[in-house]
Amino acid sequence: MDNYKYLAIVDWVKQYIASEKLGPNDRFLTEKQLCTIHGCSRQTVRQALMMLESENVICRVRGSGTFVSGRPAPQPGTQAKKSIGVISTYFSDYIFPHIVTGIESVLNDAGYAMQLAITHNQVLEETQALENMLSQGVQGLIVEPSKSALPNPNAGLYAELRRSDIPVVFFNAKYPWADFPCAAMDDETAGRIVTDYLISCGHRSIAGIFALDDIQGHKRYSGYMKSCLENNIAGWENNVFWFATSDRSSMFRFAKGKLLDLIDSVSAVVCYNDRLAISLLQMCKEKGIRVPQDLSVVGIDDSRYASICDVPLTTVHHPHSKLGEAAAELLLGTIDRRIMLPEDRIFVPELVIRDSVAKV
Repeated sequence: MDNYKYLAIVDWVKQYIASEKLGPNDRFLTEKQLCTIHGCSRQTVRQALMMLESENVICRVRGSGTFVSGRPAPQPGTQAKKSIGVISTYFSDYIFPHIVTGIESVLNDAGYAMQLAITHNQVLEETQALENMLSQGVQGLIVEPSKSALPNPNAGLYAELRRSDIPVVFFNAKYPWADFPCAAMDDETAGRIVTDYLISCGHRSIAGIFALDDIQGHKRYSGYMKSCLENNIAGWENNVFWFATSDRSSMFRFAKGKLLDLIDSVSAVVCYNDRLAISLLQMCKEKGIRVPQDLSVVGIDDSRYASICDVPLTTVHHPHSKLGEAAAELLLGTIDRRIMLPEDRIFVPELVIRDSVAKV
């Protein structure tokens, strides 16, 4: 049995052209006919046709149909250059370059090219990226989901990928309804570790600021919540501030009053990630709030900014490069059937203690 249905169709087409003695510019079968012959979905047939077109076996003319190319058909078994699609929410800074570099290093070693697309955490840009990758005949996809905690219009497209035997691996998070494997940090444990550390330093009034539209935010909140409950921390539920990731850059302008009221009532804050924590440090500096003397602050991810900001940040380390490598290894193992039942690869975070927490 071939690894994927579309590869079987690719070889069948080459054999069919040779056996039927089809010549250059002869009309070829339609997508519908190929679906009927092979008993598969239109997406699978399109994937095969994209590969055949890239090998110059066929050519497709919009409004006219599919034709045999002007060049001789390659022999059955000939493969196009292998490539994997990688779709990330962001790339230019923070931890994302490390993750993508980890993915690329493993793919390169295995002889695969990487095609990268950035969604800016927009679901419709994710739709476009998925469709573009499929049109280019990728052998698999490594995806960071956009707004992973919200309803998503791409659920049907991912279901079609499953039916077409095109492997997908998520990284950092995955949609709750998705049954593809994921390489991620244990975000709940991350939220718990930083909250436990604050409590161990004597803090009993602890706020939390979390992203509401992604699963990582929910899991980090869950760790914060469980730590507060297990340690009998009072009032934690009223000390949570939720934000949408698209509003992250503006909330320190438009919600500054609410944030100041929040931190005025607590001795410590758990931040969704380092980027948010560093913005909070800047606001505190502007308002004359001393960190950690007046307010202790912890982040998550141990980004490159965490150790060089005004007050070096206590945080938990994100295994960015290793996580990227694991995502790529998981996908390649699925492609060549070394991994028959792929499971999530979850990394346990480690606490990094710096100067942003005071003992009380």
